[in-house]
Amino acid sequence: MTIKIYGVPVSTCTARATACLYEKGVDFELLLINFFGGEHKQPAFLSKNPFGQIPALEDGDLTLFESRAITAYVAEKFKETGTDLIRHNNLKEAALVKVWIQVESQSFDPAITPIVLEYVLAPMKGKTADQAVIDANLVKLEKVLDVYESRLSSTKYLAGDFYSLADLHHYPYTHYFMTTPWAPLVNDRPHVKAWWEDISSRPSYKKMAEAITSG
Repeated sequence: MTIKIYGVPVSTCTARATACLYEKGVDFELLLINFFGGEHKQPAFLSKNPFGQIPALEDGDLTLFESRAITAYVAEKFKETGTDLIRHNNLKEAALVKVWIQVESQSFDPAITPIVLEYVLAPMKGKTADQAVIDANLVKLEKVLDVYESRLSSTKYLAGDFYSLADLHHYPYTHYFMTTPWAPLVNDRPHVKAWWEDISSRPSYKKMAEAITSG
């Protein structure tokens, strides 16, 4: 049975989920939700995600929501195929993957998300970006990227010298961030830049980016 993803390619959370499926080489069906039309707030979708946020995954009789929960499920279910995103045969490495997944969700994401929402999404809704919000979060993001620069000076990827789910989770928001005037925050940090150039050259990233562009 083919995995179904309910969402829209331009959504960062949908993109995170589909990027994981691309990385694992898993066939899936993307069922488009009219996000801007509010379809995700209708009863049919709320039965899949009661919080009314995309994406949602259906795999047989299992329904999941929250993109990081979806990627964790995909990485575990298909751990024997494709890229080992969770290092399931190495307890120490698996623990480090979990650490940096947490760093992305608790430190990186809260800083970069408001920047992208204000610069990219607000104009799409006919609103003017709030520069004060952007500026405040650029300060936060710089601090996070300083930590990344230090970490990546000694390891190729965030959890170690291996690509993992911790790196993949950075795809969507960094993709959008690199289209903003503040991309030098990444490019001016040599180890962060090398890391981003590496992971954004992967086929899974390119497929995700193409879907965002065409979707």
